[in-house]
Amino acid sequence: MNSCFENDKKYIASTYNRFPIEIIEGKGSICKDSDGKEYIDLGTGIAVNTFGFCDEIWIEAVTKQLNTFQHTSNLYYTDPCVRLAELLSSRTGCSKVFFSNSGAEANECAIKVARKYATDVKGIKEPVILTLVNSFHGRTITTLAATGQDVFHKDFLPLTKGFEYTPANDINALIENVEKYSPSAIMFETVQGEGGVNPLTKEFVNEMVKIAKEKDILLIVDEVQTGNGRTGSLYGYMNYGFTPDIVSTAKGLAGGLPIGATMLFGKVKDVLTPSSHGSTFGGNPVSCAGAVNIIERIDDTLLEGVKERNELIINTLTGAKGIKSITGTGLMLGIETEKGASDIVKGCMEKGVLVLTAKTKVRLLPALNIPIETLKKALEVIKSVCE
Repeated sequence: MNSCFENDKKYIASTYNRFPIEIIEGKGSICKDSDGKEYIDLGTGIAVNTFGFCDEIWIEAVTKQLNTFQHTSNLYYTDPCVRLAELLSSRTGCSKVFFSNSGAEANECAIKVARKYATDVKGIKEPVILTLVNSFHGRTITTLAATGQDVFHKDFLPLTKGFEYTPANDINALIENVEKYSPSAIMFETVQGEGGVNPLTKEFVNEMVKIAKEKDILLIVDEVQTGNGRTGSLYGYMNYGFTPDIVSTAKGLAGGLPIGATMLFGKVKDVLTPSSHGSTFGGNPVSCAGAVNIIERIDDTLLEGVKERNELIINTLTGAKGIKSITGTGLMLGIETEKGASDIVKGCMEKGVLVLTAKTKVRLLPALNIPIETLKKALEVIKSVCE
């Protein structure tokens, strides 16, 4: 057995069912394992490697900061942190940003802001946040509570209280549950990623926006996976034409370095005050330098390329033998197959293509700039495995 496999089993907590591949290097959308076999990567570290492996422009930006200084306390000002916040504000219209290290932490911050706003402004002592059935918001105890899937709850009870759930895309249930629970905030993903790559309908989102306006309910959009160009817009909520109160993001924001961001709009911009929240590594200058480079390069041309690749995938796979349906948006897609998703993953891996799963679907999250010919080659592999 590969020594890396053996030592992993010996020394690392058994939280991952890893595939029998040791990745040793990568460039663009191609990576290589310890046996020298090459793969086309359609997973990007679960939507993290925005421009694939070892993007040279990104490396230059990160290395420049790494050679300047790698970290300092948030007791001091740093330019990369400020530049990133300013850039996010100019691209989204948000007023202020809090930086953390991950999507779960970005969501924790969003939840804290929503609760503090409800208490400070509306005098609600125990505010309720309504989330959607089949959602996924993270693996901390509180973000697990926000997650609308019992399968993630069962081993970690009791969870943080203050969350209730309503079915996605069910307007009548939404109206009933808002009346029943009087939530201070509604938290949702525009495309439920871990829940099966299921987009929210525009009608459902419009109803949430309408109700939130009528009842002064905060709208929290979890853009951890859908953000940073993944859906063909800079952020997924932009596909629906509304402005949220809080947006969380992470994953692809820094192109391969750990970072989380919680963007605060309008009425919640001043909720966080000194000592009300914090993070040792949040706003790390190296991660922020990487993120500035990523966001600056997600322009209209790139986003049109995401849409072009989306059309290519859908046109190539729709109606192909063994493929039942395709869901999702941009380069965040789920494929329902006649064969089991795990069998498709295994078959693609054997033929040199790395794909993921989401519930019972095969999930595709390729680099936003994956070369068209590389993508076509990978799609032919997927079609052959699905037959």
